[in-house]
Amino acid sequence: MTAHSPDLNAARRAAELLRAGEETVDILVIGGGITGAGVALDAAARGLSVTLLEAEDLAFGTSRFSSKLVHGGLRYLATGDVATAKESAVERHLLMTRIAPHLIRPLGQLLPFATGVTARQRTAGSIGMAMGDLLRMRARTPSRILPPPRLVSARTAQRLVPALSHTGLRGGMLSYDGQLVDDARLVVTVARTAASRGARILTRVRALELRSDGATAQDVLTEERLEIRARAVVNATGVWAGSLDESITVRPSRGTHIVLDAADLGDPSTALTIPHEGSISRYVFALPQQHGRVIVGLTDEDAPGPVPRVPAATEGEIAFLLATLNRVLAAPISRGQVRGSFAGLRPLVDTGALSTADISRRHLVTVSQKGFISVLGGKLTTYRRMAEDAVDLAVHTAGLDAGAGSTASLRLTDTASPGEDTAPGERLSRATIEFAVRAEGALTADDVLDRRTRVGLVDEDRERQRSRVESVVAETLSALF
Repeated sequence: MTAHSPDLNAARRAAELLRAGEETVDILVIGGGITGAGVALDAAARGLSVTLLEAEDLAFGTSRFSSKLVHGGLRYLATGDVATAKESAVERHLLMTRIAPHLIRPLGQLLPFATGVTARQRTAGSIGMAMGDLLRMRARTPSRILPPPRLVSARTAQRLVPALSHTGLRGGMLSYDGQLVDDARLVVTVARTAASRGARILTRVRALELRSDGATAQDVLTEERLEIRARAVVNATGVWAGSLDESITVRPSRGTHIVLDAADLGDPSTALTIPHEGSISRYVFALPQQHGRVIVGLTDEDAPGPVPRVPAATEGEIAFLLATLNRVLAAPISRGQVRGSFAGLRPLVDTGALSTADISRRHLVTVSQKGFISVLGGKLTTYRRMAEDAVDLAVHTAGLDAGAGSTASLRLTDTASPGEDTAPGERLSRATIEFAVRAEGALTADDVLDRRTRVGLVDEDRERQRSRVESVVAETLSALF
């Protein structure tokens, strides 16, 4: 297979956009989130020619608004969805041991035996963690990577999460899961790996109409229309999938997180797992992040109506997350301490369930009435399996000459971004901004602030750095041509 550079930038985009309308590719992928990027990589790794179109930027939609966990499906065990839990555990194993160990770290998760957690919830949570560990062992994930769950004392619990209330604290159950350095970085890294296998990754190109043999598209930057021909087409647009495939009814579910300063929780080294009041299957997590932040989430709310370009958290959801968190803390976190918030829309397949919380997270891969493939549902953790299933169906439907998928053993390209250790309040280095533009496909300051770094999670941080980032982005783009 011919080697290609993994670097994505405006110059490569311009050159590949010129060729996009001149050739017939094997697979055309619509959507630059984790699923679309995964489809592009799976297809390119099989030796197929691939073009990916994304109307905005890589990771613009749901993929950057997750809890940033690569998890083994504890919640699915609690709801009896064993198949999804098994699949999640296997995919987590592959990601942490073969595919992306450089992008994922083990994260402790503490279920506190506190006054705000009932005996029934403690028992159910502990049993669920033990069952989750059985799935870990079945997936053959070594205990050196994800240690088995264990009971911890009240002293240990408070050392791990200093903000826990000591009143009535009787220790807790500590388990482990995988945590991404960043979900948007995973998407960009998958896209760069696909590009290294020859895939064309074209952002700011909107698909207007899909057919079995291609698409009508428009360059968002110039408004020029183009026809792209393909032997198979995959619709991986997530919550927007129904706008291109009328046979699919998507039921978006809003998942909201809030952003806190880690110092306000005593700089915890471990995540908190807090059951919803009265529930043994739904949880709120307080998850330590890089750069001195903690994100707390998430909700699961029906989001009917037109799909917004960027969803927003509601005050009711923010209040709910704070109230749930504060049940186990010594000093409550106030609304004024919330530094930021974000919300993503899960692309769930409408099954008629009363609540989105009851809809299975299994993914759907199907042939539309117009002959193209649609893939949606699923979880970030299982993106690789979703992509493999979509390409398998595309290969079969179009009669393409391709072997089986190989991404289960394909390591993602190493990231070389120099910006991962930037602390809160510090400026992004010039090298970080330049790398985002030269190698990671960033075309605007927002791409850098919101998706190549996560400065934009806190509005005041974004505005403080915007002017300088805009200047460096403009200079770097000029130097590319």
